[in-house]
Amino acid sequence: MSQEQPRRPEANQEPIKYGDVFQVSGELADKPVAPEDAAIMQTAETRVLGQTQKGRPAAAMQSAATINERAGLVSHTDVTDIAGQRGVTVTETDLPGTRIITESVAGQVVGQFVEPTPSTNQPAGAQTGDVQAGPGGGGYANIEAGYAPNAAITIGEALEATAQTAGNKPVEQSDAAAIQAAEVRATGSNVITPGGLAATAQSAASYNAAGLMKDEDKIKLGDVLTGATMKLPADKVATRQDAEGVVTAELRNNPNLTTYPGGVAASVAAAARLNEH
Repeated sequence: MSQEQPRRPEANQEPIKYGDVFQVSGELADKPVAPEDAAIMQTAETRVLGQTQKGRPAAAMQSAATINERAGLVSHTDVTDIAGQRGVTVTETDLPGTRIITESVAGQVVGQFVEPTPSTNQPAGAQTGDVQAGPGGGGYANIEAGYAPNAAITIGEALEATAQTAGNKPVEQSDAAAIQAAEVRATGSNVITPGGLAATAQSAASYNAAGLMKDEDKIKLGDVLTGATMKLPADKVATRQDAEGVVTAELRNNPNLTTYPGGVAASVAAAARLNEH
């Protein structure tokens, strides 16, 4: 996922907001990019990647924050309230021969990158690392068991990866459609299992669409997809054809005809690409 170059505000204009730089929505999209937000993301990127890198969210945020500060629209110590409350995270998910770096602000993905990694002979399997930084440069690291190296990735495992990369996203109709397509591909059956992943996702999407609750009160992808492999009656290795079916389902049910970065379609597509290589 790439970022647009921040637009420099002219006189009497509003500051550069997150929605001007990243594909985000809701409250975050209307918030100005603040200097302390950029500093937090730089801290998180450095802890996971060793340093901040050109073209990554930290650099885009720093550029936008600098423009806002020079225009007198924010102060050097400002931090966006929603970013301070919900966190800025950089997550590394290790898969066979590659790693997925997902960067988020307030639970919304602002960047996702796939990088090749040297093959290793880890007996215990690859690891998933998550670093979240808070105001002032504080943070914590959490390492969880991930995928075994050199093993093909199944559709169920791709859905579980989605719970890591987009777990805080409220379930929408496009997500439910993608999950249903993934379940059909995994099981080889068009019959939707009562209480299964697809049925649960559809119920969650309907619930979220019907209510007037805030995003934090809605059912999230992580609630549906955590432990996905155990919830599927059958599973299979993800292929390009599977990915195309899931991507098509998500696109058709999204009003903007786009897939969500780090979402269901993106994760299945990434798994299929890795399996091909």
